[in-house]
Amino acid sequence: MTQIIKGGNLPLSGEPMRVAVVRRSGGAEAPKVDAAALLVDADGRARGRGDLVFYNQPEHAGSAVRLLGEAQGEEGVVADWLEIDPGRIEDSVERVVVAASCDGGTFGEVEGLYVRAVSATTGAQLALYAVEDATTETAILLGEFYRRNGGWKFRAVGQGYDSGLPALATDFGFSASEDEADDEDGQAPEVVPEAPVAAPAPALVVVDKADVPVPYSGAPIAAPLPRLNALPAEFGPEFPYFEYQGEGKEDVETGLTLPRGFIAVDVVKKGAGYLDIVTLTIRKRRWRQVVRSRMDDLRGVGVLHHDGQSPLRLRIETRGRWMIRLRPVSTLRAFDGPVEGYGPDVLAYTGDETGVRFRFEGDEDKKGYFGVAAHRKGGHWEYRFSRRDRGRGKGDLPRGPRLLVVEADGAWSMEPRAGGGGGFWSRSRS
Repeated sequence: MTQIIKGGNLPLSGEPMRVAVVRRSGGAEAPKVDAAALLVDADGRARGRGDLVFYNQPEHAGSAVRLLGEAQGEEGVVADWLEIDPGRIEDSVERVVVAASCDGGTFGEVEGLYVRAVSATTGAQLALYAVEDATTETAILLGEFYRRNGGWKFRAVGQGYDSGLPALATDFGFSASEDEADDEDGQAPEVVPEAPVAAPAPALVVVDKADVPVPYSGAPIAAPLPRLNALPAEFGPEFPYFEYQGEGKEDVETGLTLPRGFIAVDVVKKGAGYLDIVTLTIRKRRWRQVVRSRMDDLRGVGVLHHDGQSPLRLRIETRGRWMIRLRPVSTLRAFDGPVEGYGPDVLAYTGDETGVRFRFEGDEDKKGYFGVAAHRKGGHWEYRFSRRDRGRGKGDLPRGPRLLVVEADGAWSMEPRAGGGGGFWSRSRS
């Protein structure tokens, strides 16, 4: 039983999770709800400004917690999605608190509020807590993920605050004034993430997460998935997630004939050794590169361009166990601010022509390769900038929309040269 009441708790496996803050919208005049997360230490205190993840700071410095965005479903259902990877959370963090703030009203006016955690790999429900006693609160602590005996658990909390998100954050020792500087040169301190722990390879599944029913007060309502970027629909089709597992070299006959366009490919490989994934022709000849890497215990992202005519075939060449997941490119991270990664990745870019600053940490020997290619609609691409061995550099990106395909043998970070404005607590509305 994964649905619990206030004060209840559940054990977790420690696998990467997606967490939805779900409610029904009452229309344009209804209160605006925003999800947030706080990372706190053993004393119950945030260690600094970077430990708050919310609308003006959507990613934790070490990429352990990310705010993915808002999605709207049928019958007025709205969900804010967070991604939490316990394997990337620093040892000094004891709890990840999931909260929400309310603008233009109170949580007593918000219908059907609940928080739900699902596996990031299978979509299986891990925990659900429905808030049924909210009244005058404008911020609420929904639940927390916390360490216990070497593992992780979830607790349903439901504690409210009448004075908004700043008051909730202050309760955890956090403070950020509008004019507070990040550091001496005005830039946020740079944190390079450690290598993530590869998730276990799941069995073959087909999951359409948007159709998984979620009970609330006896009535099932669905938490819609977010469209994480502004790529035009013609860049790639929408479809359920498909996952496959195997070991060693294998040709995968997916049996899928999806509409023409790009498809994102998540890859998990356990152990050492080279990995190479390509698409195959009808005669099983190598066709287009999807992803390749020499990294140990790889977890990365690649991309392929499907012709929309023949069934999709893939060849995986490696040693050891592996898992691949096919998903829409609309679910890729957007490159609209600073991003960090470890290994190969794919980002969605929809902005104007811009300069880019990047840093590459390399592999364990501070060596390796880092490169970025920009793909246009239709599968055409060009290399934009690259570097061998660790260090910093600059490059330029053309006007979007583009897919930015990152080749990397270790930790990297990248940010547009143009900056933004606005106060720390200011909620800009588009």
